[in-house]
Amino acid sequence: MPKPTLFTGEGSSLELCDAMAHMGMKRVLIVTDSVLIKLGLLDAIQSRLTDSNVEYVIYDGVLPDPTYTQVESGLALYNRHRCDSILAVGGGSPIDAAKVIAARVNNHRKIEKLTGLFRVWRAPAPLFAIPTTAGTGSEVTIAAVVSDPLTHKKTPLIDPKLVPMMASLDASLMTGLPPHVTSATGMDALTHAVEAFISMNASADTDAYAIAATRLIMQNLSKVVMDGSDIEARHNMAMASYYAGLAFTKASLGYVHAISHNLGAKYGTPHGLANAIVLPYVLDYSKEEIVPRLAELSRICGLGKDCDSDEELAQVFIEHIQGMLNEYGIASQLDTLKVEDVPELARAALKEAHFNYPVPKYMDQLQCEALIRQMLVV
Repeated sequence: MPKPTLFTGEGSSLELCDAMAHMGMKRVLIVTDSVLIKLGLLDAIQSRLTDSNVEYVIYDGVLPDPTYTQVESGLALYNRHRCDSILAVGGGSPIDAAKVIAARVNNHRKIEKLTGLFRVWRAPAPLFAIPTTAGTGSEVTIAAVVSDPLTHKKTPLIDPKLVPMMASLDASLMTGLPPHVTSATGMDALTHAVEAFISMNASADTDAYAIAATRLIMQNLSKVVMDGSDIEARHNMAMASYYAGLAFTKASLGYVHAISHNLGAKYGTPHGLANAIVLPYVLDYSKEEIVPRLAELSRICGLGKDCDSDEELAQVFIEHIQGMLNEYGIASQLDTLKVEDVPELARAALKEAHFNYPVPKYMDQLQCEALIRQMLVV
């Protein structure tokens, strides 16, 4: 799997701008969202590009769960201004949108024809990424998810060509994230790491990345939720998100993502929040098949007691995650979930999971419905 050239540390986003100039980029499309523009988060980046004689055009029309329409609007702007590269600045939504815009530049087919596995036949436009949240790991993954505006279904593009050429992990751009966004995106990264670790496709290298990510998140997420200005903890969370992205890109995901993707498509539930809610339920369902793996994560994170059995340590790990959700004010139920939607959600989740997710313990329609019903507000 390709990996982006990585710049890290305070000010590394400006180093990436310098690198773009060194590579001969002349006119870049910046893909972001309007909130980041209003907050002035891109001011220094824009100034650095100007100082480096790199012109830029800003597309800030990306919304959470970007749609085909937003991608096509960004592509039109890219072509109108004859851009030669794309810089994504933001969370998972701007980076995913930028990936698909870059793919569309040189692949003159509808997005529907690019969705699925390895269907980006021609190399995308040069793509660079500066994440402003620590959660999705989209700056390193081979996937991008965009929604069909008519059906509201999320459709993934999965191809190694979608990995950005370069990325910057600049914690100074993350210090203003509010606690609820910090906690949800952090739980997204934790879900990536844990699902990669319990995957049937896990290997020595994905285990190493997943362990590093899990350890860093357990040590730093509560710190940044309490004090968003803690630059060291923010940097550690950015690295954790990156490591988790490397882990699940090769080891894949599982039922947590299958269910949360469909909650997002049906109700607009933010992805990180959905993952946080679903994660303990799926781990509890799969527990008997993954006891040794969860016990190992418990030991690595310093949870439980040395004399505890694997079964006890596995339970401690699940309970610790639930305790994190309680600490961050994340409910165990989803107030938008409707009982009449449960069968449809279960069918869609199983269709996604059983397509290519190497889950450690399979569930059928009734088992999936039962799991989702646990998230109903009673």
